[in-house]
Amino acid sequence: MMVITSSTWGQERKRVREYGIKIGVLPTGQENAITDVAGVQVGQVTLNKGNDIRTGVTAILPHTGNLFQEKVPAAVFVGNGFGKLAGTTQVMELGNLESPIILTNTLSVATAINGVITHTLQQSGNEKVQSVNAVVGETNDGGLNDIRGRHVTEKHVLEAIQKAKGGAVEEGNVGAGTGTICFGFKGGIGTSSRKLPASLGGYTVGVLVQTNFGGVLQVAGAPVGEELEKFSFRQQILEKADGSCMIIVATDAPVDARNLERMAKRAMLGLGKTGGIASNGSGDYVVAFSANPSLRIPHVAKEKTQTVTLLRNDEMSPLFMATIEATEEAILNSLFKAETTLGKDKTKVEALPVDKTLDILKKHHVIRP
Repeated sequence: MMVITSSTWGQERKRVREYGIKIGVLPTGQENAITDVAGVQVGQVTLNKGNDIRTGVTAILPHTGNLFQEKVPAAVFVGNGFGKLAGTTQVMELGNLESPIILTNTLSVATAINGVITHTLQQSGNEKVQSVNAVVGETNDGGLNDIRGRHVTEKHVLEAIQKAKGGAVEEGNVGAGTGTICFGFKGGIGTSSRKLPASLGGYTVGVLVQTNFGGVLQVAGAPVGEELEKFSFRQQILEKADGSCMIIVATDAPVDARNLERMAKRAMLGLGKTGGIASNGSGDYVVAFSANPSLRIPHVAKEKTQTVTLLRNDEMSPLFMATIEATEEAILNSLFKAETTLGKDKTKVEALPVDKTLDILKKHHVIRP
């Protein structure tokens, strides 16, 4: 079995900013990735075998320690609930996250849960653990991938977790985005970040997306999908609009679950700015967490109370804006970095045509000389 665990595709295609496309007004972090939030790591395993296996695993770790013993504040927002996001009720009830976040395909959610459980039980300090709330998200890559074959294994999930690291994040046809489709073009994994100026707190917001949804593509407000004549419900003919989008939002700001949920809601505005419509059959979910070390929640505490310093509600608006901008750009990066893919049943999904897209953006003055 051939397993590609690093990207061999997408190296010649560039991220949106490398084409002179600026999304929003806030500056990015150093890598313009979710890993710009200190401590956050991403690991990916890409499965590309024969003519019909196009899938994988993407793991996001909020910090480098034992997540079960040192949980982080977290929240979930459901844009449209046609999906299988495991572990949500406990996150919503307790407001914390105790496992890596795993993204994969729809029929591999159970396998990924097993992988997270194995990872957690094997960690030093967890010898007495008897309950693990594994958070696993998915999109359905069955258009390009032999999804019924359930080719993702527990070993792949563990490998993605073990490979997690900081720094640059591979995008496009990698990990859980290997077989996804977005706006009728090849989708995939995308990421972006925003770094607030010191006057607004100096906090970082990072976003990672797994794109597999429909609508009418817009790039920085330009009607790209319309002018390429490729979009949902074109000429009143029902074209595929369903799918899903998993959005992971991370920040180092001292915000609790309540305000993380408010940030998560704003991520859907970023999806909307790209032309996504959260269709009936789309599972559009946002998981948001704070990696701020001062907010970590011990699994076993000696004290009955916890005292923390939190950002006031009045200071949240810059973080909302950062979330919207980073989500929009992460989605676009997933499209610009993805490459044309041939998969199951000889299905071919074309990559976003960059040259034609750039011409449209120049016409609408998105790109200026």
